[in-house]
Amino acid sequence: MKNEEPIRLRRQCEAVQIPSGKKLILPAGSPVWIAQSHGGGTTVTTERGEMVRIAGKDTDALGILSAAPPEVEPPGVGAGAGNVERRVWEQLKMCFDPEIPINIVDLGLVYHCEVIPLGEGANRVEIRFTLTAPGCGMGEVLKEEIRGKVVDVAGVKEVRVDLVWNPPWDQSMISGAGKVQLGML
Repeated sequence: MKNEEPIRLRRQCEAVQIPSGKKLILPAGSPVWIAQSHGGGTTVTTERGEMVRIAGKDTDALGILSAAPPEVEPPGVGAGAGNVERRVWEQLKMCFDPEIPINIVDLGLVYHCEVIPLGEGANRVEIRFTLTAPGCGMGEVLKEEIRGKVVDVAGVKEVRVDLVWNPPWDQSMISGAGKVQLGML
């Protein structure tokens, strides 16, 4: 139930319908209600009751200034595989499920993350992740968000992100911190 005043979009912007993944354009002046805003993206509900995600690059249409991305190369830290892997996991925790206000790591969606040294301080990162439901159309959206955040980590030259369905996700995969956030503990 909507019990607060809507935000009217300051300009036209792109959005992605949840859970279908269908891209659409929201016209300037459209009323929206913010459901959650994490990791750079914002999930809103439209006046027609559609849940859509607005990418961080377009949050100015909501009157929200994009925050500077978190520093992915702390001063004085080398680009060894261990440090790169730690920073990659930090970046993955900045990716959020568009419907559930939990990052994809604590939600248990990341099944594999490996840093493979390529030589001369360059690394390839391979990530396998899943979604909470096979019918969710947000896979490509999250895949690109993951790739975009990980490629910014110092020492990462290549990123491979694969969406997998095995094993099927279930609530037992949510971390303790995620369960606390969801009120499950």
